[in-house]
Amino acid sequence: MTELAGLAQIRRGADEILVEAELVERLKSAKPLRVKAGFDPTAPDLHLGHTVLINKLRQFQDLGHEVLFLIGDFTGMIGDPTGKNVTRKPLTRDDVLANAATYEHQIYKILEPERTTVMFNSQWMGEMNAADLVQVAAKHTVARMLERDDFNKRYAAKQPIAIHEFLYPLIQGYDSVAMKADVELGGTDQKFNLLVGRELQKHYGQRPQVILTMPILEGLDGVQKMSKSLNNYIGINESPDEMFGKLMSISDDLMWRYFELLSFRPMGEIEQMRIDINEGANPRDIKFQLGQEIVARFHDKAAAESAQANFIARFQKGAMPDEMPELTVSREGGEIGIASLLKEAGLVGSTSEAFRMIKQGAVRVEGERISDKGMVVKSGNTHVFQVGKRRFARVTVA
Repeated sequence: MTELAGLAQIRRGADEILVEAELVERLKSAKPLRVKAGFDPTAPDLHLGHTVLINKLRQFQDLGHEVLFLIGDFTGMIGDPTGKNVTRKPLTRDDVLANAATYEHQIYKILEPERTTVMFNSQWMGEMNAADLVQVAAKHTVARMLERDDFNKRYAAKQPIAIHEFLYPLIQGYDSVAMKADVELGGTDQKFNLLVGRELQKHYGQRPQVILTMPILEGLDGVQKMSKSLNNYIGINESPDEMFGKLMSISDDLMWRYFELLSFRPMGEIEQMRIDINEGANPRDIKFQLGQEIVARFHDKAAAESAQANFIARFQKGAMPDEMPELTVSREGGEIGIASLLKEAGLVGSTSEAFRMIKQGAVRVEGERISDKGMVVKSGNTHVFQVGKRRFARVTVA
């Protein structure tokens, strides 16, 4: 692969490269680059939003470079304050270790083990004493910290900022020093922290890392970032049917975003898909190809084909799934409003979402679409409730 082709692959989907001229210069060397990305183990499972960075790491591997996959078991106990308007609650050591154990297994569904070095920042941070940490802190200023947007807003609003929150970007930056990173990847929301690493490397006499930021992947709703807390995610450990069904639920517009950031298909091939749709191809059939690729990556080709067949049988032929959650909800007075029922059944995240889904015609009871937001279900009744194309539950009102 030529240098130009390699650079084009690196640029794919990237939001910003700082400084690209430095990256080009390093790519001219025959020496493999040390490419770092860090993940705090704040939850036990990874979702497709995380894989935007992991996919880019794989592209660097395909170009012959070394990947340094950092598990932030030390920083995870601090809690990344990025984007938060309140102090984030730190995780316990046991929580962090339990979550971290799952990451090492999951990342090899994308990365090549022989070109991946898994590191934990407790390896060097755990050996630091108080004096060492003070020396790191002395290399940055409060004024620079307050340049970060979320810190600046909280300071201006007189909202508290804990001292340990200032330590987070410092420690993330020092990770780059300890790892001697040539390139660091991160989401666009991590740009400040990545720049801190670049500056600290200069202080420690190292060649400053190149920064590559990747977009934040929107979740299934196409608006908010993919997040488990927002229930708009696709977990990489989910079943083939669940994963495929969720991918089919995204909008036709969002599909192209997923192709660019999640697919390994050449961009020329994806552009041809756009042309095919403009010339009359069914977007559903193109989306099938996305679902096939993603499910096969995290399971296998047979599972992907089976998931597509099940999806067609279930949703295009009107069949309900053979298995679905079964639960009982109780209400004093012998009845419950439809919005509260959907929320308690876990089919929506809130009653306001329930009302919105009803208004959109996305709620069905026993296959029949409902439009009455004031509908109540009386005790003693059991029905199959459906929200959207893929969320089902058999609920009994007691």
